[in-house]
Amino acid sequence: MKRVLFMPFLQISSGHHHAADGMMEYMHEIDESLCCEKIDILSYSYGKMETFVSAFYLKWIHLFPGMYSWIYRKSVFENEQEKKRFRLYELLFLVWMEKLIREKKPDLIICTHALPSYMLNQLKSRKKHAIPVINVYTDYFINQIWGIEAIDYHFVPSRELKEYLISRGIESERIHVTGIPIHPLLKTGTSEPKKRRTYSILISGGNLGVGSIKTFVQKLEPAGNIHYKVLCGKNNKLYRLIKQMSNPMIKPLSYISSKEEMNQLYNEADAIITKPGGVTISESLYKKIPIFVYHALPGQEEINLRYLKKLGLVFHLENWKTKSHLEEQILSILYCERHRSVLDKQFNSYHQQLSKQDFSVMVGQILAKYDETF
Repeated sequence: MKRVLFMPFLQISSGHHHAADGMMEYMHEIDESLCCEKIDILSYSYGKMETFVSAFYLKWIHLFPGMYSWIYRKSVFENEQEKKRFRLYELLFLVWMEKLIREKKPDLIICTHALPSYMLNQLKSRKKHAIPVINVYTDYFINQIWGIEAIDYHFVPSRELKEYLISRGIESERIHVTGIPIHPLLKTGTSEPKKRRTYSILISGGNLGVGSIKTFVQKLEPAGNIHYKVLCGKNNKLYRLIKQMSNPMIKPLSYISSKEEMNQLYNEADAIITKPGGVTISESLYKKIPIFVYHALPGQEEINLRYLKKLGLVFHLENWKTKSHLEEQILSILYCERHRSVLDKQFNSYHQQLSKQDFSVMVGQILAKYDETF
């Protein structure tokens, strides 16, 4: 039995976990002999301390977004030519990572977060283990914590990031442009533009309970031209608030575990209003759904938004807090043939750069290759 270890970070329901969960579920479906397990190195190392760190992280973003953004950019994004060591992380986690590898004896490790990737890169550089490692990047840029040189394979979201890794000395054949992986069930059917009097729009981004989704929903003032379906996830407070609004044009949806149901919602949607988190954006790009961004959390999402705007893949609803007639602004874009034509070209360009091979096939080939080697 082959053991594949997936490594996100923290227990917060984030893109790192969604990408890992989708890959695990699908890989097990196509090969039942695979034993897939997901482990957060912080929980493994320090137990309940993870709960405190997660709560502190969310509180920090909520109360001091400017400070978090500045520290993030200075510590892991700017001065990318400078080769940084994160010695505190090494002190906290290297010993535990070695213990985890001895205990689990994985045949393959897949990192969906930078921190475990950094630890594994350090250990491989020091010849402490020879297990193949794949980086699966869940943002549209690569921060400086990610391990690079000793990592065996890189699944990147765009051609630009492949070129960046090549400039860092990584061989082209070790880099696959996969997009940010989404569950294969979400690849069935696509959302097609529909001419209708009433549009259906998904609103996403309220699961963590941080950000501006509550204010945004209250600002909508539906005029009868758009039905809004708000994906509340496990944010029960947001769900109850929207229920209490009793607006027939705004429907809250609680946590959806079924990929088939989520796929149907995407296929019925004329657009999505969301934050620029990697996985939701990747799912929407695959479906070729017009994407409106209403808010970006400090740090990663701000940088994602900059990239997505540069490529013309999203519409940024800037200054919506001070503007009136928000629905008219959205409809003016949905009605516009020129906007739709340009967006279709951008979507097609994005899809053309993606690998035609499914990620599970590539993972299977990597496992088979190392079987032959060892």
